[in-house]
Amino acid sequence: MSLGSISPEAHETIAIAMNRIGGQSNSGEGGEDKARFGTERVSKIKQVASGRFGVTPAYLRSAEEIQIKVAQGAKPGEGGQLPGHKVSELIGKLRHTVPGVTLISPPPHHDIYSIEDLAQLIFDLKQVNPKARVAVKLVSTVGVGTIAAGVAKAYADKIIISGGDGGTGAAPLTSLKFAGNPWEIGLSEAHNALKANNLRGLVELQTDGGLKTGLDVVKAALLGAESYAFGTGVLTIVGCKMLRICHVNKCSVGIATQNEKLRKEFFKGHVDQIINYFTFLAEDIRSIMAELGYKTMEEMIGQVGVLSVKDDAFAQKFDFSSILHQEKGVNTHQQRFNHPFDDNSFEKDVLKEAMTAIKHPEQPIRINREIKNVHRSFGALVSGEIAEYYGDEGLNADTIKMNLTGVAGQALGAFLAPGVSIYLEGVANDYIGKGMNGGKIVITSKNEGEEFAAGGNTCLYGATGGKLYISGSVGERFAVRNSGALAIVEGTGDNACEYMTGGVVVILGQTGINFGAGMTGGISLCMIKSISLLKMSIMNL
Repeated sequence: MSLGSISPEAHETIAIAMNRIGGQSNSGEGGEDKARFGTERVSKIKQVASGRFGVTPAYLRSAEEIQIKVAQGAKPGEGGQLPGHKVSELIGKLRHTVPGVTLISPPPHHDIYSIEDLAQLIFDLKQVNPKARVAVKLVSTVGVGTIAAGVAKAYADKIIISGGDGGTGAAPLTSLKFAGNPWEIGLSEAHNALKANNLRGLVELQTDGGLKTGLDVVKAALLGAESYAFGTGVLTIVGCKMLRICHVNKCSVGIATQNEKLRKEFFKGHVDQIINYFTFLAEDIRSIMAELGYKTMEEMIGQVGVLSVKDDAFAQKFDFSSILHQEKGVNTHQQRFNHPFDDNSFEKDVLKEAMTAIKHPEQPIRINREIKNVHRSFGALVSGEIAEYYGDEGLNADTIKMNLTGVAGQALGAFLAPGVSIYLEGVANDYIGKGMNGGKIVITSKNEGEEFAAGGNTCLYGATGGKLYISGSVGERFAVRNSGALAIVEGTGDNACEYMTGGVVVILGQTGINFGAGMTGGISLCMIKSISLLKMSIMNL
């Protein structure tokens, strides 16, 4: 549940309660105030969705777990939605956007366009925060087992199967009616598909979607889930009356609203209420386990044979054989981390040199390397270390200057921190400057001009700051969801500057169709191929 869909008071109450009992709260896809990092109010799970709201190096570095939200069970196929009247000054600041403007997370067709793109994002996140586990949230549906197997092969540490009974604190009713599937369908299929492909031991399996009672948790465990996420039930405990008006910003109990008067006067939730709820929930689970003869949760996970279909006319109408199917193999993950095959030794070697400047920023350093296209996410490891010491403030400009030659792999300068400058003589692949927060990326080449492609697709996606200069053109989806970076390039493909909320983009050459679609902030300057495209772009702006 994001800070934005629910109030700061409700969000922090949940975080404190979960930290006190050894659980984890989820930031949602709305960013988090840096004042909460390292305190009892921090959300240990940081979410990264297609909107990239508030995703910075310090945000990622403050996490024990980073959750990639591919979709949500309550509204599959759609991203997050936040009406403009819920985007207050605070929410606008945390999301790097303009207060009062409606926000959406587009369906994940930008940097998680395919399973290979998802694997790259997982790799990026494991570089910027090597201590955090990476989870991927999928929707319960027929066929999700195949997707889950791919996600495990992409080196995720945890897979979440999200059911349709969960709620959302911002979306309109048209996004919720008759949408989603029960979590049982997807959980059973994912669990068995992972076992059939000898992947179950690599990843933890979690489920959510309206879980409320001990019986819900026990059923989920028997179907293969090792951990369990709660939303609606927890909000009910702190006062939610299920009025179904979350999207209008007029929640009468001060939970799903940013209205300061409603929050101050009516929010009565308390940390102890949540702790009591989970204590009673645990007791409920313990009593059911005792009845079934299990001493530990680990013994119970995946024992689907305990479940049976009720002997009544209604239940007998349905075929539950696929849900009650049980593959052979381990039922739980056997390792905490699902380590990538690529150990990123190239940048680890660079980090050893850079640590001198990180620990002693008054001593700038210059690093020279030849880079190859197998060297991915270059800059993310160093940036994460800088965020560990200095947060998003980073270092002074050009404290760490890297001079590269060659062809850079994907995600050059991903989540780049202030103080790092990357100068590349050559070309780079997709995702240049993805999520960059500061610093500078300069790409030059002996080949110049609009017709020369110096960068790939989806560059500067979700950037929150920094500067990017490229002497050449880039591919499609340039500067999508840019919210603070300055960029100058010599041409782009289609969909440039889509969903931008801030920053400045100058395109010296031509660009393609759908320029600036959904753009709500920032400045973009470009040449359009035709008058009709220019008219369409102006309408979008």
